[in-house]
Amino acid sequence: MNRIQRACTVLGDSGGADAASLPSLWEELPSIAVVGARASSGKSSVLESIVGRDFLPRGSGIVTTGAAGACSFTRRRDLRNTPSSCTCRKEVYRLGMLLLMNCCCIVVTALVRREIQDETDRLTGKSKQISPMPIHLSIYSPHVVNLTLIDLPGLTKVAVEGQPDSIVEDIENMVRSYVEKPNCIILAISPANQDIATSDAIKLSKEVDPTGERTFGVLTKLDLMDKGTNALDVLEGRSYRLQQPWVGVVNRSQADINRNVDMILARRKEREYFSSSPDYSHLASRMGSEYLAKLLSQ
Repeated sequence: MNRIQRACTVLGDSGGADAASLPSLWEELPSIAVVGARASSGKSSVLESIVGRDFLPRGSGIVTTGAAGACSFTRRRDLRNTPSSCTCRKEVYRLGMLLLMNCCCIVVTALVRREIQDETDRLTGKSKQISPMPIHLSIYSPHVVNLTLIDLPGLTKVAVEGQPDSIVEDIENMVRSYVEKPNCIILAISPANQDIATSDAIKLSKEVDPTGERTFGVLTKLDLMDKGTNALDVLEGRSYRLQQPWVGVVNRSQADINRNVDMILARRKEREYFSSSPDYSHLASRMGSEYLAKLLSQ
């Protein structure tokens, strides 16, 4: 599937602005769309946690809402670990004309992050608007699962300064254009410290997938819930039942991100959280970003 999508990109078929006027093979391919609120769901952190790489732009306000990002992750066993003197892993990142292969992941991912932001600025004119043209990023590594994810702009309820009044509707329409397709798997991201009944991702997925057969519910921020409360009713399907299992994840905190906490360490802390939690230990084997990645790649 990843190879077909890369071939479409090379041939100029990106499923973006021209999709309405020209037949598009990209539009017919199965996809996994990541849907969540702009600021509160932890959508971008989930995407990074799934692949174990820190590569998305960071900042305040609108950061990843400019354009959809089609991220392809391909397992390549021929890209071996670098010499023992280097703790990083050799990987290849391809983003447009940018092709990077380096043993220093911090340098490479910083360049990719900057390139994503530059490409977003090119498509949106450094405004706070959105572009229907997706940005394609391919990562080849011996340490990722074969997966293609579409990181959609975060849903929002109000326009911020510099945005047109139509931005709320524009973003929702753009997200709908992806998730309403019957061959699209919906990764609905919702924060555990908010009522699931108010989740923008679940509300939208229910409208386009009323039976819940295409929707995977992901619950973030379990570690930020009020003391004495838990999310078992959601995770065990009593609050809102889906045909697919709910998966809880614990992302890096902002303090962890500021300290450049490694994804490997973050995943280990996540496993320890679920295995030691009195509320979730019985679900530990079916929780976490690593389990979610395997689930989606099946």
